[in-house]
Amino acid sequence: MRPLILVTNDDGIDARGVHCLIDRLLPFGDIVCVCPDAPRSGQSMAITVNDPLKLTELPDYNGAKMYKVSGTPVDCVKLSMHHILPRKADLVVSGINHGSNSAINVLYSGTMGAAMEGCAFGIPSIGFSLTDHSADADFTPCYAVIDKLVKAVLEHGLPQDVCLNVNVPDKKGIPTEMRLCKPCIGRWNDEYQEYVDPHGHKFYWLTGTFENLEPDNEETDEWCLDHGIISVVPINIERSAPITPGLEWLPSIMGKV
Repeated sequence: MRPLILVTNDDGIDARGVHCLIDRLLPFGDIVCVCPDAPRSGQSMAITVNDPLKLTELPDYNGAKMYKVSGTPVDCVKLSMHHILPRKADLVVSGINHGSNSAINVLYSGTMGAAMEGCAFGIPSIGFSLTDHSADADFTPCYAVIDKLVKAVLEHGLPQDVCLNVNVPDKKGIPTEMRLCKPCIGRWNDEYQEYVDPHGHKFYWLTGTFENLEPDNEETDEWCLDHGIISVVPINIERSAPITPGLEWLPSIMGKV
């Protein structure tokens, strides 16, 4: 049998990025695409618990089975595993996201939330993103790295609880290099701009800028993207931390409370 590949995203079933991804994946296996019915960016690994989910089958796209779900990216993966796929998928691919998911953004990303959910099911999973938020973004810079990584992961697999976060720079020309990176240390200076609606009621809109705290560190994803290099970051969904400097005191207070 040809490999079975589950495709999903957080930009919604109508996003150009997911259609470009399907086109690129068709030579590698049979495609089932299950995406949110509308954009669900910033959902991380959220699931829908208080509302029913609606699943709608759509016409095939270039031979790929297409479905939309009235929920989050993780809902899409869960429903796929339990109600849509004819067998366990060989690969989960999320994207191509419109915008970067580098650095701390991986914690907020619905694209990577879906990849991590696939990983939690024990399936090799990859999230692809392009640092271009526009709806009509040119995803050509992503094609070579999709081909290379998908072929390699189908051949070699990935370790238990590890998925890949791949970010492609939106620079002039096609990137000719990719690097294994670590996420840069940084933070969002979150701000909520205050506005007043026509009825005099206040409301707030999230703004803010990302601050790279190690801009000269050539080992990070942000440095690579700034220099036109594709970043590949292995993500471990098992998030416990070892006893590191600063936590030496913690074992000493364990025991009776």
